[in-house]
Amino acid sequence: MIDFITTAREAISALPQGQRLIGLDLGDKTIGIATSDATLSIATPRHTIERTKFQTDAKALLEFAAAENIGLIVLGLPLNMDGSEGPRCQSTRAFTRNLAKLTPLPLIYWDERLSTAAVTRTMLEADLSRAKRDKNVDKLAASFILQGVLDLR
Repeated sequence: MIDFITTAREAISALPQGQRLIGLDLGDKTIGIATSDATLSIATPRHTIERTKFQTDAKALLEFAAAENIGLIVLGLPLNMDGSEGPRCQSTRAFTRNLAKLTPLPLIYWDERLSTAAVTRTMLEADLSRAKRDKNVDKLAASFILQGVLDLR
């Protein structure tokens, strides 16, 4: 079992002053991106990257991270409801291993179970159209994941 809380607390405490966090929701077709504010209190959904190939996706992510003064990357880990890991976790871990080879930034996982469901429910309650939900769900899920880490502080 992964100790998400200890890992996240250690990573945040090692973060250099003034640097922020980026949260990622890795999907098969898109990557949702959110960033923290400078005080590490609030996660804000930013945008979504349409996935093409790893090198292109990684370059876009790392350029964005450099421009935004990011010091820590948080990746949602899509565990099954029973805590086991399935194919989506394996895909996320492979992406993380490959990304780690391209950046000195620390990367941590955060349990993302039900993040998409929670975000979708909120958008349904706000009566957003299907098109607007589809356009925003990944970046909002990334924000939900990142806010979980920030709330540890």
